[in-house]
Amino acid sequence: MMADPESHPDLTWCRRLYEAKAAELILYGRALGLSHSESEDVLQETFLALMRRGTLPEQPERYALRTFRNKALNYRRSLWRRLVREFESSRWFEPADGETELERAAMRLLASLPAEQREAIVLKIWHGCTFEEVAGLQGVSPNTAAGRYRYGLQKLKNFLTGKEYERFRTLGEPITELETTRTVATA
Repeated sequence: MMADPESHPDLTWCRRLYEAKAAELILYGRALGLSHSESEDVLQETFLALMRRGTLPEQPERYALRTFRNKALNYRRSLWRRLVREFESSRWFEPADGETELERAAMRLLASLPAEQREAIVLKIWHGCTFEEVAGLQGVSPNTAAGRYRYGLQKLKNFLTGKEYERFRTLGEPITELETTRTVATA
């Protein structure tokens, strides 16, 4: 078992990194499709790996982000966890106390975006990543990362300004009764 970082000055960087980035990494886990508790598990595994490393990485925040993403993707590959995740997919964000209806609507919209677009938006806005960094994490070109971000924001904007994206558009009232066809008389 690893000793408390407080008692080891060489690991205080890890404690400070955790305090600064834990909430953002949990949100990122949610964007990757993990539940809140799964995100916390992956966060713990990420920081255990960083503590085992022992030395300060060259770019600690980016190193933690990459480690978290890799561990999150590995975590999602499990069949049993997949079943639980599908059950919880309807509750992508747990509601917070005092949350407004507009905040809940924005979270529902973000959750409804394709995973790649949602991930690009969370990385760019909440983690302050450049498109090059998003591209490196997603394994695509910077132009593709920028496109995912731009298209995701455009879908959100269109819905919020009333120019609903067709996936969100309501088709109207359901048909309750259909006329039956008449039998054609034969001669």
